[in-house]
Amino acid sequence: MSAPDPASGPVNGPAVVLVGPMGVGKSTVGELLAARLGMAFRDSDADIVAAQGRSIAEIFVDEGETHFRELERAAVRRALTEHTGVLALGGGAILDETTRAALTGLPVAYLSMEVAEAARRTGLNTARPLLAVNPRQQWKLLMEGRRHLYTEVARVSVATDDRTPEEVVDAVLDALEQTPPPADQLRIPGTIPGKENPV
Repeated sequence: MSAPDPASGPVNGPAVVLVGPMGVGKSTVGELLAARLGMAFRDSDADIVAAQGRSIAEIFVDEGETHFRELERAAVRRALTEHTGVLALGGGAILDETTRAALTGLPVAYLSMEVAEAARRTGLNTARPLLAVNPRQQWKLLMEGRRHLYTEVARVSVATDDRTPEEVVDAVLDALEQTPPPADQLRIPGTIPGKENPV
């Protein structure tokens, strides 16, 4: 399987960006995808944990979601500027409007799954700060609020239900190869469409 054609997207920034809900396997798939393409893998949540020296759950508890989202916005912006391999974003990163704008024109793949699959993979455990009460119901509500944002930023969508991580990698590569960006999403390297400031 070949890498996505560089001519089909921007010449800078990540080769592939993975978005999707918590527990969908973005990090696992991202590492396999990066290995397949001979590229480096980066995870914006891991960047935050490394920089802060504590878990995301601890940041939520100690300083709240608003503060975490500020850290997340900055971490994503740095990664989009610096990283040229495969990048996985945290589940809520697409809530930020500037992040969604920065993703325009990039090869973004939305990894989706249904609630039954989420329960099977993660147990929808309460270690995840946004799922502390009634995890299944909270996951459904989160997805109702985010699904349209994932599809908005994604060039391709790949269902992960009943697929191994290797099968998801194959599906992502196949989908990206078959779906070039719309002409109006090609952008000048290092810029956000409609703006002059660098990404």
